[in-house]
Amino acid sequence: MDSIRETVRRFSRAALTQLAEEGHTSAFEQLVACMISVRTFDESTLLCARKLFALGRTPGQLAGLDPALIEKAIGISSFHEVKALRIHTAACRVMDEYHGVLPCERDVLLSFPGVGPKCANLVLALACGENRISVDTHVHRIANRWGYIQTTRPEQSLHALEEKLPHEYWSEINRVLVPFGKNICTSRLPRCSTCPVQDMCRQVNVTSHR
Repeated sequence: MDSIRETVRRFSRAALTQLAEEGHTSAFEQLVACMISVRTFDESTLLCARKLFALGRTPGQLAGLDPALIEKAIGISSFHEVKALRIHTAACRVMDEYHGVLPCERDVLLSFPGVGPKCANLVLALACGENRISVDTHVHRIANRWGYIQTTRPEQSLHALEEKLPHEYWSEINRVLVPFGKNICTSRLPRCSTCPVQDMCRQVNVTSHR
């Protein structure tokens, strides 16, 4: 982990981590950003989230917007029509059911359409200070490529990592492996020649590399 931390220091942060560093630290903002991020590149997620948060950052502010304005702000994200409606509905629900403050409760987060374990755990880790593992495609791919776990789906990887990964790394694993996976341990032609942990990697299913 020390080697990976040092390696990713020069790379761009994962989108939700970057937004948190910019001050978007509330559970609601992180939830909205993660909803935007689904099937969307980090660069586009950042642009969309910043445009939307310029219009409103609280449940009350977004609930007061026409969903068409939300859709326009996040227009370069995938499935933006559906996401805009879900974001507006989520904002209204937080106002109606939770007096404008989204609770840091996993079951509540998972009850919103479009929110899965990855998003819920990211929100809990980044906004709520909880020690949670968030497994996206990078974490799933890299942990299996290392041979650290043997799973076929991200949901399985989450449970496998919860059983094996030391607690001290739970909330950090997504933050460091996302930039590591985008720049070093890529899905195609990973940069094994410059990987700082190559001697510890079993290179499972790696047939060619750089």
